[in-house]
Amino acid sequence: MDEQFPHKEAEAYIALGSNMGNREQLLLSAISLLDTHPDVRVSSVSGMYETDPVGYTEQPPFLNMVLAVQTTLSPLMLLRQLLQFEQQLGRVRQIRWGPRTIDLDLLLYDNVRMDQEELTLPHPRMMERAFVLVPLHDVLDYSHQLQQEVSAASRVALLDGKEGITLWKTINWRSASEPFES
Repeated sequence: MDEQFPHKEAEAYIALGSNMGNREQLLLSAISLLDTHPDVRVSSVSGMYETDPVGYTEQPPFLNMVLAVQTTLSPLMLLRQLLQFEQQLGRVRQIRWGPRTIDLDLLLYDNVRMDQEELTLPHPRMMERAFVLVPLHDVLDYSHQLQQEVSAASRVALLDGKEGITLWKTINWRSASEPFES
């Protein structure tokens, strides 16, 4: 572990996306891989949103979501673990912003700000993308369940069909002590 980040638990937010193969199953597999890692615990998940591609637009729509996790990994170690999980789930990097089985992006890590070749925090383009901001809002409001339901319903009413993002499915995430079901 980096000396800069001792073994204290940190809160991190991870964006997930998929537009190849069984998109839903790939997202659920990524959640399972993260939650079964000994140094990571998934604390909340957003709904799944179907979104239009950005950048390279000649490809199928994505399913996107965001996770909140608790981790004792440093930001760089968490990033490297995410890249390893992408490989495990069949990610091949050919076209920038092109089709992919899975995309795992580290958005935020506690209040850490860093700008290194390997990692920039907060994620440099997250504020430009509804497909990140809408599901991120879901998990940021997680502690206020009723507020989240009202907030999600009003957000979906405002955003449905706009900005290329539509609520596709809600996820009922159980406590981390219960086994993950896919």
